[in-house]
Amino acid sequence: MSDTTFAPGFAPTFAPAIAPAIAPVAIPVRDLMPWAIFGGVMLLLGLYFVGSEQGATAMFSGMTVHEFVHDARHLLGFPCH
Repeated sequence: MSDTTFAPGFAPTFAPAIAPAIAPVAIPVRDLMPWAIFGGVMLLLGLYFVGSEQGATAMFSGMTVHEFVHDARHLLGFPCH
């Protein structure tokens, strides 16, 4: 069977090729778990710096971290002044 069709007086047209269906790949939970833990730790670390740095549990002295995340503090509803 041909992929081209010819009509009298018209240029040949090409029928679209049907692509085979692509099945999703199953990823085992044990392969995802390290990435999920890493992402969770990064999320908590970011939340710490935005939410409580420059307080009683400050890891760095000065106002550098506070000024760097100042707008994020207001966006997330943390009071800072």
